[in-house]
Amino acid sequence: MSDAGSVGAPSFSGDRLVLGILASGRGSNFQSIVDAIEAGWLNAKIGVVLSNKKEARVLGLGREHNIPSLFVDPSASPDKKAYDAELSRVLKAHQVDLVILAGYMRLLTGTLINIYPHRIMNVHPSLLPAFPGLHAQRQALSHGVKVSGCTVHFVDEEMDHGPIISQAAVPVWENDTEDSLSERILHEEHRLFPKVIQSFADRSLRVEGRRVHIASDSESRPT
Repeated sequence: MSDAGSVGAPSFSGDRLVLGILASGRGSNFQSIVDAIEAGWLNAKIGVVLSNKKEARVLGLGREHNIPSLFVDPSASPDKKAYDAELSRVLKAHQVDLVILAGYMRLLTGTLINIYPHRIMNVHPSLLPAFPGLHAQRQALSHGVKVSGCTVHFVDEEMDHGPIISQAAVPVWENDTEDSLSERILHEEHRLFPKVIQSFADRSLRVEGRRVHIASDSESRPT
């Protein structure tokens, strides 16, 4: 994904945004998206859930909600690009408009990113560009920051690098541990991520280089 250039409001087929979820673990952000859809304020549906982990809890959650939920075995592909090509094949088969990384623990290659330009979102537990990569909360505590938080951003081929869509700040307390800070940040992830997806669903996002503009950010949505 280039840092230059301008992209207008997102387009997708149909009246309802179709999401494809990529996840590797327990699926708490997936559940927050499901909850927002079922509550009626996120105008989207989940077309498929894919995981690189056979025993990932998110697959069971998806099946509980009658969503196609599939393990895509990385060992069946000769390399990362071939694996991402297989992911893209499945996503296309389910007519996915927007790809959501909900605790997906693999870097995407250009093979998938170029098929879904500005249509792959990730949430990261820090205020990017600070503390990218693993153990962001531990990094924040080690650096003695007073404020941390989470970031929803579009995905490019660099780790936690793509254009920032929205952020939420979380104060760091003197007695915080990695677990306590992680829990408070996760609460904000669950609030922020569905809200940003709805901004995509109502076509109010506009990308200009590294800047993402949200034309209307309704304060009436749940917080």
